[in-house]
Amino acid sequence: MRLHAPSRRALLLASGTLFAWAHLPKFARAEGRDPRFLTIILRGALDGLATVAPVGDPDWLALRGDNALTLDGKLAALKLDEFFALNPAMPNLHRMFEAKEAIIVHAIATPYRERSHFDGQDLLESGLPKPGASESGWLNRALSGLTPAGRVDPRGSKVFAVGPVTPLVVRGPAPVLSWSPQRVLPASEDTVRRLLALYRDCDAKLAGVLEDNSKLTASEQFGTGQKPPAPGPGQVRAYFSEAAGTAAKFLAQPDGPRVGALALDGWDTHFNEGIAQGRLSQLLGALDEALAAIKNSMGPAWRETVVSLATEFGRTARINGTDGTDHGTATVALLVGGALKGGRVIADWPGLKPANLYQDRDLKPTIDLRAMLKGVLRDHLRADEKTLAETVFPGSEAVKPMAGLMA
Repeated sequence: MRLHAPSRRALLLASGTLFAWAHLPKFARAEGRDPRFLTIILRGALDGLATVAPVGDPDWLALRGDNALTLDGKLAALKLDEFFALNPAMPNLHRMFEAKEAIIVHAIATPYRERSHFDGQDLLESGLPKPGASESGWLNRALSGLTPAGRVDPRGSKVFAVGPVTPLVVRGPAPVLSWSPQRVLPASEDTVRRLLALYRDCDAKLAGVLEDNSKLTASEQFGTGQKPPAPGPGQVRAYFSEAAGTAAKFLAQPDGPRVGALALDGWDTHFNEGIAQGRLSQLLGALDEALAAIKNSMGPAWRETVVSLATEFGRTARINGTDGTDHGTATVALLVGGALKGGRVIADWPGLKPANLYQDRDLKPTIDLRAMLKGVLRDHLRADEKTLAETVFPGSEAVKPMAGLMA
């Protein structure tokens, strides 16, 4: 059998692919509910302090200086409560928060404490307590543990797929469907470098093929020695909205899937981050429009929907010498949806004094991401708490599900 190395396009298809489960959870159906759940992976490590600023922390301004969002700045942050404010690029999320359809969890992290994108993303999607080989993701294992009340689609149960790459979070025994948007954003230089580094370690021949293919593509399309242009803000907004809006349309259909996953790339902001005006602001604006597209596309099903958004780790508390941030630890996680008891920021705030920073550089993690995810899976999809602790997130018996998230 002859094997063909996947193209760069094939490797990146997972960044915009919806993978969804076509079962209804039995216990939720017995209660007369028809819950929907979508998890969005933000790949690249989101700057949580720039997304939700601790404007009430007395050390905030000293830490970030001119890059610190404030309530009375030139581009004023959007007030959430007396302590936290939202990046001004996210007015749709702010409206959801005020309508009690959004929850923000701050100073949150997975158990991972290093700063490798690959290991961080693998742990985020596998649900394991430490990086390691895994053939399944936490979402698929959660679904495998639910007793189905019958397929949503009465016409059959065949799996269909577009693209050869499946995100780890949905790999496993539970049946999945998949879809990819027509738009596929070009790979960033950082993404290409990280892919090549990964394959050089595990498959040198494939890495060579990919490197040659990347150089040939750049030469053919952009001229020898020239770099492909980065996608513009309009492209990113259109891509995020199409991927998220179409995912929601699938979930909203009476005979459609009920659980899905979506990955959005681009959050690695080492330089020229642009908290209020610039790259990060543009990305947050694109994500904000994607959240609005989800709500609009869900229609009446929005009231039974929860969307979780998480990233592999945060970024440094201080700005670096190139007006960006480096790989950090704690960050924010977001929940949106009509099924939530929202309008709250949940945080056990660690403080921003130098002595309170993790390793003198990062926001200190005080909440385990698994607690938030367990709370949603238990109370929204009715996953069994013992199964969550032993199978979905193995070794997490001491991490209790976060209570009171659902309306």
